[in-house]
Amino acid sequence: MFKPHVTVACLVQAEGHLLVVEERINGRPTLNQPAGHLEADETLQQAAQRELREETGIDAPVQHFLGVQQWIAPDNTPFVRFLFSLDLATKQPTAPQDSDIDRCWWLTPEAIIQAANLRSPLVAESVRLWQSGARYPLHLIGAFQWPFHEGAHCADA
Repeated sequence: MFKPHVTVACLVQAEGHLLVVEERINGRPTLNQPAGHLEADETLQQAAQRELREETGIDAPVQHFLGVQQWIAPDNTPFVRFLFSLDLATKQPTAPQDSDIDRCWWLTPEAIIQAANLRSPLVAESVRLWQSGARYPLHLIGAFQWPFHEGAHCADA
């Protein structure tokens, strides 16, 4: 049965720079947007905000939905990635709480796109999508009857 990994990512902009996290994959430092897997009992937006908080220490709501990306990793793992964004007035200090994150960097979009150590091609593609001006309202991916409550019926909608 086909079961892709559902992930979220958050593109954070401040003062013309984008926030990336550095994590080691197979002993090699790689750059990624704050990102991770959707967990049980959380919406996509909640997952994006949780990953942002855990990986950078920044606790802020996502503002826009940028799109959905499908990708098959070199090991044939399929991913469906939901991309969000937010703009901050100024670059915030970072304090990663996730032990997998070594540090955070505020880099120019061009520096990210040209980096040789991206976690996946989705990192640069996300920056290009953001540069194109894609910004969609969050209600496009609203969670229907979330969380589910016992006794809820279709007529309740």
